[in-house]
Amino acid sequence: MSELFDAVDALVASRSPLPPPAERRRLRQAHALTLEEVAAALGVRRATIGGWESGKAEPRPPEREAYARLLKQLATLYPAPQSTGAPQEDTGPAAPAAQARLTGGAAEAAATAEAEEPSAAPPAPVPHAAATRRPVPRAERAPQSSRRPTARKDAPADTPAPGGVYAHGPLLVLDADTERQVTGYGVGGLILDVPAKSLPALVEWTLTEARLGSEKLHGSGKDGDPLLVLTAAACARYGLPAVLSEAEQLAGRLPEGHKVIKQLERADWQLTKRGLGPWARIYRPAHGSRRQCVQLCIPSWRALDDRAWGHAARLEPAELARVLGVYAARVMTPVGSTAVTGLQLMTALNPPTRASEPDQNGKRHREHRPGSLGTQPMDPAPCEATDGHPVLAHLPRFHVRGPDERLFEEAYDWARDLTDAECMQGHLVGLDVNLAFGAAANGAVVGLASPPVHVTEPVFDPAVPGSWLVDLSHVDLSRVKVAKQWRRLEGHLLPSPFTPTGKRPEGPAWYATPTVAYAVELGYDVAPLEAWVRRESGRFLDGWYKRLRDAYVATMADLGVTEKLPPHQFLQAMDGYKARDPELGIVVDAVKMTVKGGIGKLQEKARGGGWKPGQAWPALARPTWRPDIRATVISRARINMHRKMLNLAAATGRYPVAVLSDCAVYAADGPSPLDVLPYGADGKTVPGSFRLGISPGMVKHEGTQSVLWGADVLEQLGADGHVANLARYIKTGEVTAKDTGE
Repeated sequence: MSELFDAVDALVASRSPLPPPAERRRLRQAHALTLEEVAAALGVRRATIGGWESGKAEPRPPEREAYARLLKQLATLYPAPQSTGAPQEDTGPAAPAAQARLTGGAAEAAATAEAEEPSAAPPAPVPHAAATRRPVPRAERAPQSSRRPTARKDAPADTPAPGGVYAHGPLLVLDADTERQVTGYGVGGLILDVPAKSLPALVEWTLTEARLGSEKLHGSGKDGDPLLVLTAAACARYGLPAVLSEAEQLAGRLPEGHKVIKQLERADWQLTKRGLGPWARIYRPAHGSRRQCVQLCIPSWRALDDRAWGHAARLEPAELARVLGVYAARVMTPVGSTAVTGLQLMTALNPPTRASEPDQNGKRHREHRPGSLGTQPMDPAPCEATDGHPVLAHLPRFHVRGPDERLFEEAYDWARDLTDAECMQGHLVGLDVNLAFGAAANGAVVGLASPPVHVTEPVFDPAVPGSWLVDLSHVDLSRVKVAKQWRRLEGHLLPSPFTPTGKRPEGPAWYATPTVAYAVELGYDVAPLEAWVRRESGRFLDGWYKRLRDAYVATMADLGVTEKLPPHQFLQAMDGYKARDPELGIVVDAVKMTVKGGIGKLQEKARGGGWKPGQAWPALARPTWRPDIRATVISRARINMHRKMLNLAAATGRYPVAVLSDCAVYAADGPSPLDVLPYGADGKTVPGSFRLGISPGMVKHEGTQSVLWGADVLEQLGADGHVANLARYIKTGEVTAKDTGE
């Protein structure tokens, strides 16, 4: 009999009455619920809820009964407006009239309610993660106060507020409407009314009322400052230009005499040396551990570079808040370009100082933290210095340093002509290594806070980080050790692992430790002539790599590409993955550029007019200006790439035809990476070679073109013995007029 009752209940549930689609949306938005929150509760996709609200689809059992129950409860809380007698039609998710806001006393009421919830830090949110707070519905809000924020010059940014510190997340995207009302869009669908009428008042409000910021990433570090992202309309509201003039773009900031800068000065606010530009930092000197600092990001001033952030600058405010919020939760709150943020992340995860043990008076002091780079900048070894560095000021003008004077560890840019056998194959397949420089940073032993020490005729030690002057021209790739066994290979079809161009070295040259260690791994003796070594060493970048790896893997999983997928399923999941959620696609690209840019910033070169060779430039004042660390990471990335190619060649006889940084191109009979990589029935491929997968160090499909296309490109771009690098064009197959020199 119970089975019959269950069948009857299911039949009734299958016809549960539902309000019209427009009313469904109104009810959800009245309670400040996002599509993701409803979808997660019902166990369906975000697009499914969107279809139900647009009328394009209707829910089916068993979700229909639960959805009807949700809407019924919301209808009790938020009845339809009596003036029309029918549900109000919403114009879209960005319509201010349909959104709940926090303002004045209502914000404090919401904060009090939050205090009753657990204070444990939530995990990094998935897209539009459910917030632990709820904006107060419009019907329950107190009237908006018109009073200006009270100026409190001594109020620290990290002052606890009711409901916990930083209850509103790390950032707000500010937008203004035609009535000059400013609205702040935060993470998790949060919306705030912003009462500030000027930029100084906005900074005060942010530090005293907005409850914005982020928790520190290390116990000895510092909390993240709040970030305000100003749209063009918000810029106009606060007296800033919507776009910078040509002269201002060249200077990278507003002129010192601008009226808004004068307003800040009158209110005792200061700007850093980079001034009021696309990324600005407004602060007052800290009192002890209390910080008073707010960051500004202005997309219309080109703060969000298209190369790293794609079309983020053109997103609606709520969508931009989502993109930056996910990035902030999984990486850190942006503090500049992705390169600047990547470098800052190193310090945030591995602070240079810590609190000492209490002295006789019970007072603690700052002291060097072991495992960090310290607080003082350090001169590089002469061979590690970039051209124009002060340590090279003694060199004659226009002197060009050769390999025996300069450490030149860079990524691959190598190509060769196709063999006759390869010309008979039909396709060229590109394989791209995921987060290649991040994977190379993992486990890298680098010098820390000790200066380089010069040694003559040293005995090579692969455990000691440094730069070594050694002759590796005797290493013959035709006879090398692979998996500790001597093998015969067609060495001329492989690039040299010791030079970025892939050419065999011709004599002594400077190399980072991983490069020399690889020569030993291949079975050859090495005899360094001299070296610059660092006695204090450690795995400084491990935490940095793990943070960025987790951010990348988690975001790719949200896009439907998870770890440990079988090869066929992985290739299917990667097909058009960004189209599933273009906003998260932006986050993926930003994470990848954070890795590359962070490593690049370790050797930032002089920029701007007025600099002369031999003079110091601002980047040299940073403890994180460490070209030796950059050289170690790039050396490991290039060696990792060569090792994979070597193992594949030894097992299958396949050799790359082009390599560009982390992309290798192979000729194959079919268009798929599976036509290059030999996977067995057990799902395993050649040990130590390329493996398909999303984890850093594994590879994905970069692109496929025909061999005829490759032959045409080689003929079109080849000149004076130069061989065009097909890896540069394999993704799209497009060769521009700039490439051809026309």
